Amino acid sequence: MRPSESTRILGIDPGTRRTGYGLIEQQGNRLRHIENGVVITNSKAELPVRLQEIYCQLSTIIEQFQPVVMAVETVFLAKNAQSALKLGHARGSALLCGMNAGLAVTEFSALQVKSAVVGYGKASKEQVQQMIRVLLNLPEPPQEDAADALAVAICHAHSHALNDRLQQTALRRGR
Repeated sequence: MRPSESTRILGIDPGTRRTGYGLIEQQGNRLRHIENGVVITNSKAELPVRLQEIYCQLSTIIEQFQPVVMAVETVFLAKNAQSALKLGHARGSALLCGMNAGLAVTEFSALQVKSAVVGYGKASKEQVQQMIRVLLNLPEPPQEDAADALAVAICHAHSHALNDRLQQTALRRGR
């Protein structure tokens, strides 16, 4: 990415009850907050209805804000297999939404996200929220799910910038 170009990144923290989303714009080394929030589904609704709601609301967000990249947090290893399976369904709904919208889709583990944002892979939710507030110059920390989604977007921005620099270095060395 050239310093004058900007990239709009949509970060997703998936969940069947609450799916966090966060949009940032990256221009060179600068990050600018665009929007964040949470898609909340009716916990009493059947799973397919909840997945459809996630898909539809994310589609609306993509249409409104026009990101070019979607970064999604990967499934963690849960003690409860049923919870992990449901989380996988929510991730699938988000991934499908991004792919159907023609976005480049990337995935990051919670460890990668926390390391990129806080510098420590086992950081607390509160530490992530505070760092998001500082990094994006927000007046107050975003709610937990939205902060996690913004952290995923920032992780993508940082890893993408690093990969670009590594590629440029390799090209200069003739590799």
